[in-house]
Amino acid sequence: MSVAQGSEGSPPGAGRVADTGVGVLDRAMIVLDVVERGARTFTQIVEATGFTRSTTHRLVKAMEEHCLLSSAGGRGYRLGPRLLGLAAAAMRDLPLRDLAHPALERLARATVESAQLYVRDGDRRVCIDAVESTSELRTIVTVGASLPLTKGSAGKVLLTWADERDRDGVLSALPPAERAALERQIAVTRRRGWAASVGEREAGVASVSAPVFDGGDTLLAAVSVSGPANRIGTAGGTRYAPAVLAAAAEVREALHRPG
Repeated sequence: MSVAQGSEGSPPGAGRVADTGVGVLDRAMIVLDVVERGARTFTQIVEATGFTRSTTHRLVKAMEEHCLLSSAGGRGYRLGPRLLGLAAAAMRDLPLRDLAHPALERLARATVESAQLYVRDGDRRVCIDAVESTSELRTIVTVGASLPLTKGSAGKVLLTWADERDRDGVLSALPPAERAALERQIAVTRRRGWAASVGEREAGVASVSAPVFDGGDTLLAAVSVSGPANRIGTAGGTRYAPAVLAAAAEVREALHRPG
């Protein structure tokens, strides 16, 4: 894959972006590539792309206008909300969702709780499929919902098996005490192979999640079961983990099933 080049030469920090010959588009993609792993200041974007300050200013402002970038306060610029909507729409069409749906249905029936499938999107997680519990009191996560990566059991799973440098980039934005607590939870998640949470993202809600890997060790998604905390309880992990792990394994097998 070649590096995109504009009139200002090869940007030093954007080796993953293809050179399509459409200069403005290529330069915009280079900027997105720079901020993909976390917020960057204007100066950091200039240094990473190799563009002049005036070119960078025009690009950043135009991309902000189109909601491809958004202001992160003192931390500069981060990926914008329009990308979340595009990602959710794209994820709904992925084979992963179709292949995983039967496993989610079985998980919801087995646990009598709601089941979800999440994928990583920058410093967020997006629900790409969900099956609601038949219980009158249940949790509801809509398909396309964008939730924090640093709160909830699915977020822990997606962080635990993320690239180490990528994970550190997400954790570095947290207050020291919160980061230390999440690092301890990540260590526990890696050791036992699943994660649990109670009231982290939303009061009164508990969940248990497990990773879905490809044929190797690459993480593709997180399978979750969630419900009222007073029903799942703090010991929910021990009770629900076997079913969630089985669902995750079922999705992995479906991805590699011939035909």
